[in-house]
Amino acid sequence: MPGIEGVLFDYGRTLVTFDYPTDDLLQVLHRFRPRIEAALGVSAPQADALLHEVLLPMESFVSSTSEDEVDYMDVYRESWHNAGMRLPDGLLYEILDAEQRCWDRAVRVDPDAIPLLTWLGQGGIKRGICSNAPFPPEMMRRQVESNGIAGNVDAIVFSSEVSRRKPAPEVYRAALAALGTRAERTLFVGDRVREDYEGPQSVGMRAVVLTAHTEEPPPAGIPAIRSLAEVPSLL
Repeated sequence: MPGIEGVLFDYGRTLVTFDYPTDDLLQVLHRFRPRIEAALGVSAPQADALLHEVLLPMESFVSSTSEDEVDYMDVYRESWHNAGMRLPDGLLYEILDAEQRCWDRAVRVDPDAIPLLTWLGQGGIKRGICSNAPFPPEMMRRQVESNGIAGNVDAIVFSSEVSRRKPAPEVYRAALAALGTRAERTLFVGDRVREDYEGPQSVGMRAVVLTAHTEEPPPAGIPAIRSLAEVPSLL
């Protein structure tokens, strides 16, 4: 792929992976129960019930195929309400922030990610993140700061900042503008065909699917690599 000036990466299952931090989340919910009870004026469900009735239903927004992004605080408030608890927004934000810190601790950076990002930067190739993530941007940006990725990229765009989700073209265009490269001179690397291959191609980018952390291999005919270490061979 001659003439590449920038590489945009998906985030989850591309640069990083996660295991659901069940135990850590349960500890957070248990710690907040007294404050939840004080706000409600009645006894609150146990932590495991809160996990299953409030937090796990939120996963549908993380994996949504809609091209419209949600306001996460709105749907978070609604999830607590649906479980029978009307909590003040300040307390909800604190719980969400503590919950997201569990994910900060759970993140695992792909072993090839930092070496690749460093190599690209040394070669003058711009590096960026373009990811579907409905969570408050300040929490996501804290995560990429804490795991060392933010210091090795030139631009970061999350769907929550654009109010649109991949494969909506607005997300890619925002990422290209932040990166400062033209679509035809930019390579996109991610784990999903619809969001990370077909979507980038629709706005003129070149794209390849990374299979290192995918749940299913891409269909035949879709360009794919098995590890981030293979990216230099494409440039």
